Amino acid sequence: MDQLKLIALDEQDLGIVSAHLQDAVLKVKEFNFAPATKQFSLTLNRFVWEKGGKFLRPHNERRKSLLHFDRVLGVQLSGIDRSKPEEVLSLMTVSFTAGDTPAGTVELLFSGGGKVRLDVECIEARLADLGGAWEASSRPAHKN
Repeated sequence: MDQLKLIALDEQDLGIVSAHLQDAVLKVKEFNFAPATKQFSLTLNRFVWEKGGKFLRPHNERRKSLLHFDRVLGVQLSGIDRSKPEEVLSLMTVSFTAGDTPAGTVELLFSGGGKVRLDVECIEARLADLGGAWEASSRPAHKN
C-alpha cells in the first residue's frame, strides 16, 4: 500500500504534514468543526509530491485525503466566504504558533490570503489518504 498516513504531535511533525499538503485543493464546504468533541477536519485533494517521476517527465498525481485535528477549542476563518461552498481553495502551508505550552494556534494558509486559525490545547493531527490516486493534469508551480 502506498497510501500516506501521518500523525503530528509537535511542531516538527506538523511541518512534515504541511509539506505533504502543499498545493492541496478543497472546496469551502469541506470545513467541518464539531465543538462538542473538539474536532476539526477537512477533506482535500492533495498533490502527491513524494512520488517522483522520470527525468523530464514528472509524475503528476492527486489523492483524496483527510486532515483531522483533535483538541480544538475554536475556529476562525479569515478571507474565506462560507456563503460560497463550492469555491475552490489551494492550501499553501500549515503552521503552529505556541501559546501557553502545549497550547497554541494552528494556521492553515491558502493562496489568495485565506486563513483558518485553530485554537488548540496541543498539536494532535492526522493526515490519511482515503483511496486511490488519479492523474493530475498539471503540476503546481510557484513564483519565486
